[in-house]
Amino acid sequence: MTDALRPSRAAGFPEALAEAARLTDAALERLLQVPPGLEARVYDAMRYSALAPGKRLRPFLVLASARLFGVAQRCALQVAAAIEMVHAYSLVHDDLPAMDDSDLRRGRPTCHKQFDEATAVLAGDGLLTMAFEVLAHPDTHGDPAVRAELIGALAAAAGPTGMVGGQMIDLIAEKTPLDIGAITRLQRMKTGALIAFSCESGAILAKAANELRLALRGYAHDLGLAFQIADDLLDVEGTAAETGKPVGADAARAKATFVSILGAERARAQAELLIGQAVAHLDLFEERAELLREAARFVITRRM
Repeated sequence: MTDALRPSRAAGFPEALAEAARLTDAALERLLQVPPGLEARVYDAMRYSALAPGKRLRPFLVLASARLFGVAQRCALQVAAAIEMVHAYSLVHDDLPAMDDSDLRRGRPTCHKQFDEATAVLAGDGLLTMAFEVLAHPDTHGDPAVRAELIGALAAAAGPTGMVGGQMIDLIAEKTPLDIGAITRLQRMKTGALIAFSCESGAILAKAANELRLALRGYAHDLGLAFQIADDLLDVEGTAAETGKPVGADAARAKATFVSILGAERARAQAELLIGQAVAHLDLFEERAELLREAARFVITRRM
């Protein structure tokens, strides 16, 4: 039942987000069982990264979008776990010395610090590939065509046309100045693509009409950009205690961001504009989309 995500009026979005995190973590615990062989070390590293404390916003978006269409929770949780595996893999690899070279993630040592660099590379590889194994399983959906569509959509969002391509541009941005158009494209690929998949996956599971898919895609597009602007603001204005990772890294590398180009106040105003646009895309769903509206507002007020 998707009703587990429906909070009382007094509870609201924070409790729904926490419940989505609890359900997703339980699914990850079930899926990431450690075998008895020598390969257990890579499973330990995968679990360390995937089950690290976090908001679980992407799994929440999967579950909330699935709820719009009455999709069975067990199916939505398969997708929620898969997207969190991909997200965790991206963080493990981002933190490596060859990439962002970070020692702290989600308030504790990064995977390569807790284990070693080679194990961290393999843990990321394991999480990414296992995500597609999860989507391919009949528990995700009884219709093989739906499972194939989910696999194709996640591959596009995570690969060189999405997150990986965005990460490449992000590395180039450390040495080559980018204008606001290039930064926007970078973030649509690096951050926005996985958020878009998360929002649209409920519609894919439900075989929903194209009009409804486009509404969710529009919501996700604006939400993803607002999310990244909020992240850039946190890197400037937040603390490591709040974010669970080092702050000030973008400025230290002289990397172009929404904040460095627009300034903090204009960037904040742009994020608020984007959230207004994102919420407007949900009008088709009327009151059923209230949790997604609250999620949008959370994105620009969060401190983590």
